[in-house]
Amino acid sequence: MPSATGGIARLVWARLQDAGIEADSLLSRAGLTLKQIEDRKARLSAESQIRFLELGAEALQDDSLGFHLARDFDLREIGLLYYVAASSGTIAEALAKAERYCRLANEGISLRFAAKEMTITLKYVGVERRSDQHQIEFWLTSIIRMNRTLTNRRLIPSRLKMVHRRRTTPTEVRSFLGCEIEFGSDVDEIAFPVSVGPMPIESADHYLNDLLVTYCEQALAHRKSGGVPLRSSVENAIAPLLPHREARVEEIARRLGMSHRTLVRRLALEGLTFSGILDEMKIDLAKSYLKNDQLPISQTAWLLGYGEVSAFTHAFKRWTGMTPRQWRALDTPEPDHDAGDGPAREQVSSEGPIANRRDHP
Repeated sequence: MPSATGGIARLVWARLQDAGIEADSLLSRAGLTLKQIEDRKARLSAESQIRFLELGAEALQDDSLGFHLARDFDLREIGLLYYVAASSGTIAEALAKAERYCRLANEGISLRFAAKEMTITLKYVGVERRSDQHQIEFWLTSIIRMNRTLTNRRLIPSRLKMVHRRRTTPTEVRSFLGCEIEFGSDVDEIAFPVSVGPMPIESADHYLNDLLVTYCEQALAHRKSGGVPLRSSVENAIAPLLPHREARVEEIARRLGMSHRTLVRRLALEGLTFSGILDEMKIDLAKSYLKNDQLPISQTAWLLGYGEVSAFTHAFKRWTGMTPRQWRALDTPEPDHDAGDGPAREQVSSEGPIANRRDHP
């Protein structure tokens, strides 16, 4: 499984300790140990780090934990990747090297930098993107912070997109970043004005940079790239297609560069079926969305690809033995004024509920 240096998990641990929260049980639930946290040289499972972040956010009751950690930590804690960027000549050069050496910090994330458009795109590799909110917010905020630090300017992204969903950009996040975030996108991406690329880096040192690049190349050569689990690739391809009702096995196979028959055969070799993966994803996503009591059940139905709330209600009852409203009431004792369980033929717009449309004031 993909591994990471574990710096983010250690920041979460420190935040929990400062808050006086007993975190040993959270480590155990995430598949981590205190010994791994205390050994700063130990690499952690990328998936376990994501899980620990999510559990830490719940314990701290901090829905913006990834952002807060990225805003507050010392960028030098990133280690080698930071110093390679800081000793580069320009922002474009720094980002190009970050693209190449990103895997040294986290094998579960692939960074792609398009210099011409000044876009930085993050993709998850061997890890389910749908399981994460806080790690990706940490990464994107850290990239913006690093570019500001290296240029000593308050650079503002021209565009910022994230795959996971929030109803709005939190006020403090918008104020810090200087822009709105487009949540529920099909990509995790930052775009800067093209004028940012050639900006000089104040700490540039080409002698040091040459030395660090040599070390990075040696480290990269020693890290074997393992195969990506097919299940995670399928799930990451399904996620952005669900609301548009396009998550069909033929389309997923095409996006993964294989035939329908090949995909079915390879899944069968792992004891999996496409319909089984799709159902499990819908169950997990439905529960995740329903935890957000600000998200109408009609919008949850749309996000999962159901044209009618009644169809979603029927499916959810088949999965869990209760209706969405009943399940939500387990976590939210207050009355749910959402028309969650009907009327029986309530329609869900193909564009989603009005409150989620971009042209809505």
